[in-house]
Formats: sequence, C-alpha cells, structure tokens
Amino acid sequence: MTSRAAAIDRFLERAGWAGAERRPLAGDASFRRYLRLRRGGESAVLMDAPPPMEDVRPFVRVAATLRALGLSAPAVLAVDDANGLVLEEDLGDGTYARLLGEGADERALYRLAVDVLAALQARVPADAVAALPAYDSARILDELAVLVDWFLPAATGAATAPAVREDYLARWRTVLEAAPLGPPTLVLRDHHVGNLMWLPGRPGIAACGLLDFQDAVAGPRAYDLVSLLEDARRDVHPDLQAAMYAHYLDVAGVADRDAFAHAYAVLGAQRNCRIIGVFTRLDRRDGKPHYLPFLPRVWALVGRDLRHPALGPVAEWLDRHVPPALRTVPPRRSAA
Repeated sequence: MTSRAAAIDRFLERAGWAGAERRPLAGDASFRRYLRLRRGGESAVLMDAPPPMEDVRPFVRVAATLRALGLSAPAVLAVDDANGLVLEEDLGDGTYARLLGEGADERALYRLAVDVLAALQARVPADAVAALPAYDSARILDELAVLVDWFLPAATGAATAPAVREDYLARWRTVLEAAPLGPPTLVLRDHHVGNLMWLPGRPGIAACGLLDFQDAVAGPRAYDLVSLLEDARRDVHPDLQAAMYAHYLDVAGVADRDAFAHAYAVLGAQRNCRIIGVFTRLDRRDGKPHYLPFLPRVWALVGRDLRHPALGPVAEWLDRHVPPALRTVPPRRSAA
C-alpha cells in the first residue's frame, strides 16, 4: 500500500467511514481527485488534494463563509489539511451541465445562478472579503502572461520575443488602470454550469449548490457573471446572455450600467485570454489535451469582448501578433 493510500485509510477510519465503498467522480484541471463514499444508505465525497500542489484550507474557509450566508456549499464533515484530505457532504449528481444536456429549463437554472451571485455579493461581510487573496492588477497581469508564454509559442512555433511580451502586458496594464472595476467582493472564480448543482429539495437560492470555489478571491463583482455567461465549455445563446445580464443588473441594483459594461468587457477579455493560455499549458506541460477543443469558442468570446472601445490597445496587439488564422487550436508538435 502506498503512503497516500494509507493516509486516506487512516483519515476515513478516524472520520468513521472505514470500509465504505469508494467510486471515483469526475476530476478537473487540478491535481485534486474526488471519490464518492457509500455505506448503507449514506454517502459522502472525499476530496483528495495532495500537498504541496494543493491546499485544502482555502476550500474549508470559503465553504464556511458561503454556508454562513445561506448558500449551498457542501458541509465539511472532516479535514486533514496536512495530508490534503476533506470529507464533505455529497450534493448528488444534479450538475447544471448534466441537467442542461438532458433538456432542463435553461433559463430557470441560469436565473437561479444569477440570483445566487447577487445574494452572495449583497450578504458577504467586509471582513470575509478582506481575508481573501486580493485579485488586483498585479495578479491579473501575472495570469494574463500565460497567453504569451504558452499559447503564442504553441501557435507560432517560436518563443515570444521579450519586447512583444512586454508590449502585451503594458497594453493590459493601461486597460486595467482605466477600468472601473469597483470595490472588491467575494469572487468564486469558476461560477459556471460545471460547478453548479440543482438541489430541488432546498428553498430559494439554496437550491443552487456550489462546487470548486477554493480559488476564491477578493475581486470585481462582474467577474463571476462573466464566468457564468461566457462559458469556455458551453455555448450560451446571445439572447440568454442578454437576458441574464439584464437580470443581474436589476437584482444586484447596479446603478452605473455603463461602468459595469466597461468592467464586464475588460474582465471577459482578461479571463478568456487567461483561459486560452491555461488550456494550452494543460496540454503542453501537463499532458491534458482534452481542453484544446474549447479554444475556438474561447477565442470567439474574446472577439466579442474586444468590441468594447476600452479594449482597443489589446485588440491592436492581438491583430498584429495573433491574427485570426492563429485563433484556434495550436498545431501538434511533431515527434522528436
């Protein structure tokens, strides 16, 4: 038995789940994996997040914050943070992604997800936001670099010249400085249908279960709405996008709608440029090519975001260095 398997066995024994049936659940782009445990009529989920690559403490902290706000994050049943193990409530199999694929009411599910965002942002206390890592311009720029460090070399077959890289970041710096991002709030970071659950037995906004929020930050409130409506993995019809965007403005009480539209476009372009770099890195560095087919969709989202005049400097750079012919899946490397 490996030391990792032994640590899991000891953890489950201490938690009272020794001998439970274990079945793997779908993983994600991280080093985490998930197991569903069953014993009799009960079930729970084991998060296996091996350190030092992963740290379960942010998940535990944010879960407690969300539950205190009346939101349906999984209850944490037991924790071994030194070994990166969490036993959590099993919210079932009703992911938005699965239900939408089966023909569920798309508008109702998205409306609920928007209502959750508005409630979260209205309820979260300032001290909880202050305790989160800051999603500031320095961090945003660092994340934006993955496009020039991973996608551009993969697309062109050549390393990005330092001057080209610096010009890209300088243009983004200018755009971010001018963007009215507003005061920070709790940003879940991955508020999209793959991480949302339908819990019909719970009332109101509690009917929307939340997963995968361990990377939460203190950042702009438009970010999570972008995550939901500009989904890298799923086409969201423009009419639904427009309706849910308008619904958010109403329920969140957005007063300066031009400023919000400006921030939304900047964060959309920023998030999508980062995703393009991250998905390429997952392929080239981590051997996970199954994210590459999403790239044409993400590039289309970038193109839509760039229509906002505030993104002119970035649009000019992309037109020069990533012309339309390159805005697709990078060619495969030939075998050595």
